[in-house]
Amino acid sequence: MDENQLAISALQHYAYCPRQFALIHIEQVWAENHFTAEGRVLHERVDSGVAEQRRGTRFERGVLLLSQRYGLTGKMDLLEIESGDSPRYFPVEYKRGKPKVEDWDRIQLCAQALCIEEMRNTQVTEGAIWYWEVRRREPIMIDDALRSTTVAVIDGAHALLASGKTPPPIDDKKRCKACSLVDLCQPDAFRRDHTAAYIHDMFAAQPAQGDNS
Repeated sequence: MDENQLAISALQHYAYCPRQFALIHIEQVWAENHFTAEGRVLHERVDSGVAEQRRGTRFERGVLLLSQRYGLTGKMDLLEIESGDSPRYFPVEYKRGKPKVEDWDRIQLCAQALCIEEMRNTQVTEGAIWYWEVRRREPIMIDDALRSTTVAVIDGAHALLASGKTPPPIDDKKRCKACSLVDLCQPDAFRRDHTAAYIHDMFAAQPAQGDNS
């Protein structure tokens, strides 16, 4: 992969937690828990399927993606193409969990749509995320708001990668607990150390009592 290109899957890492993104893509560390293991197996099953045609729709699996404009590369689970004078492209991403309030999964799907638009000179207005836990598709509109959010994440991820610096953990213990890197990241220890250093620096900057200089 070109060093200026970012894996589409990395965008979800950045959106979830910039520190997680940096640990994986800058420091090159990784750990797997049962969530990531189940997700990996699910994607392997989906990507191994062959292309097929049913009732005017072609189903392409494991589609390779590239965007020179956004510096992205990756592979998507499923692309449905409805035939006609103007083919309709419909990306589908598979996830092991369930629908989320946050945009983490939707950002990844939107990034795939941006790549499809660039590669096939088309417009993608809608896609879907299939969630294994609830066994259903969640329709996703690729609208201006989601596009803006996605582009901001792309820019932020590229900037962080270029900086080569790992940021502090986010202030969300629930999210940290669900992260497969929690033992390597040690967010609670980092927060304690950071707080102690801050207090030390704060008092060190103050003149001692009786010091009139």
